[in-house]
Amino acid sequence: MPQRPLKLVSQLMAILVLVVLTLAAWAAWLGWDQKRDVHPDGSVTGPYEAWQVIGLVLTLLAPVYWTASRRYTVGAALGVPVGLTVAAYYDWSDDSSGLFMVGVGMIMVGSLIVTGVATAVIASVKTRADSTRQRS
Repeated sequence: MPQRPLKLVSQLMAILVLVVLTLAAWAAWLGWDQKRDVHPDGSVTGPYEAWQVIGLVLTLLAPVYWTASRRYTVGAALGVPVGLTVAAYYDWSDDSSGLFMVGVGMIMVGSLIVTGVATAVIASVKTRADSTRQRS
């Protein structure tokens, strides 16, 4: 069997697994907090706290590292942004102002950039470490 179709299937499976893991992580870290906090001065924040977003990012770093270090770079770079975009759209789509799409777009672009850079760094460090190990 040719190597090319197997590589494509592996990349698609990596994307699918990362999308599912990202949706689960969003639900665990952000899905339960839906209320905005109203402070005594009348200002409104939320619904998420900084620690929730940091927890989500750190949770997603592990599967991105695992995927990128096994040379499924396309899967690592696309799985998390797709999952975050779908989760944000689903979670925020009940916003009556319609501005939720701006936030969803920012999530999509920002996560694509950050995940792409992280994947490139992880893959290059892993490749360099593998080539150094082979020379020894």
